[in-house]
Amino acid sequence: MPGQDRQSDDIQLLVRSVVDYSICLLDSSGHVTSWNAGAERIKGYRAEEIIGRHFSVFHPPEDVAAGRPEQLLGRAAAVGRVADEGWRIRKDGARFWARVVITALRDERGLLRGFGKVTGDLTERRLAEQAVRDSEERFRLLVQNVVDYAIFMLDDQGRIVSWNAGAERIKGYRAEEILGTHFSVFYPPEDVAAGKPAMELEVAVADGRWEEEGWRVRKDGTRFWASVVITALYDDRGELRGFGKVTRDLTERRNVARALDERGMLLAHLVRAQEMERRRIAYDVHDDTIQTMVAVGMRLRAMEGGLGREQAAELRGVGEAVEAAVARLRDLTFELRPPALDQEGLVEGLAGYLRQVTAGTGLTFEITHRLDADPPPEAAVTIFRICQEAITNVRKHARATSIRLSLVSLDRGVHVRVADDGAGPPPHAEGPLRHFGLVEMRERAEIAGGWWSLSGRPGWGTTVDFWVPAVPHRP
Repeated sequence: MPGQDRQSDDIQLLVRSVVDYSICLLDSSGHVTSWNAGAERIKGYRAEEIIGRHFSVFHPPEDVAAGRPEQLLGRAAAVGRVADEGWRIRKDGARFWARVVITALRDERGLLRGFGKVTGDLTERRLAEQAVRDSEERFRLLVQNVVDYAIFMLDDQGRIVSWNAGAERIKGYRAEEILGTHFSVFYPPEDVAAGKPAMELEVAVADGRWEEEGWRVRKDGTRFWASVVITALYDDRGELRGFGKVTRDLTERRNVARALDERGMLLAHLVRAQEMERRRIAYDVHDDTIQTMVAVGMRLRAMEGGLGREQAAELRGVGEAVEAAVARLRDLTFELRPPALDQEGLVEGLAGYLRQVTAGTGLTFEITHRLDADPPPEAAVTIFRICQEAITNVRKHARATSIRLSLVSLDRGVHVRVADDGAGPPPHAEGPLRHFGLVEMRERAEIAGGWWSLSGRPGWGTTVDFWVPAVPHRP
């Protein structure tokens, strides 16, 4: 009918005039039977060059070898249409990224007459997407390879979902060891017990970010002073996707600053004054009181010969009491200031102290060290006094058979571990410290700018861990 013919002519005119899409017809075997302006613009062929040729000419050689053009026609014939994205070839051999839709064309009897093929050139879009992916990959590689900062992601529950080289260097965990673990593993036990990790995430959600400096824990249990920033991450819909966490190890910077501040200098002077007074008392007792009492004991023994049996026995008892008092005074002077601490340094001072206090007790000991150098006097004294208290606790309360003492240079300080195989920590040791000796150890470490912790289980022994800076203070 005239109206239908006119409509058909209009459609053909429209198809031929479209320039943004390649629209062509294929016969049932895949040969091109029609060609529009868009097809010429996108693929580069004029109609007279391409009509009659098989449409596989638009596919890369590897796709042709794999039979992909025939597969697409087969699927279109089977299900009515097929859509595909992939590389196609222009007349000049250049490739472009195409979205292709092939539709099976059937007559009123259902017989396959051919195929309609519409192709869009998506090269610019794909290049833009690829540029974004490349940029994201470069950024990922940058983050992944940064070694001075721990940069990683948490999910919305605080579990670790990414890990970079800096995180491994600073915290000590490899990615396969830590992914999926809650980030509270990096916090000291007292912070975990106080709910600090959860609080930080809550503040980050409320305010957008959380920032602080404080102690964090490495895989080996040692602590470091960290600058931490936690940022809440939201998607385009405003939904919380997780958190970004950046951690920097500021231990060395803090130690240097700590060494220069007024409180540090005051502490150094105070420690020196205390130890000088201890040394003076020890020397006075040794050189005066003990020597006098030794002389008295010798005089008493000399007097026994001129007395009767009962009087001699009584005098002998007095002499023995004097000798016992002399022994106790010698132990006191050793506790006040072991000679080896002044003469041979910290390690030998501790070794001498262990030999002295374990003699005749059945306790064995092992002392190891990896010190770069002997620490400054005030740090050495602080370390010695904390070890002294820890060893005394083992000897008096632990019912142990061995003591292991190690000293290691770490973060411009000294990390010390005193471990035994005894009865375990005292009751309530993990709560508020009520035991005077434990309080004294912690206070000594913290006043010096360090940290202290106690761990263990009943029947499995106790471990005292502490670290103090070993940076010389300016006079």
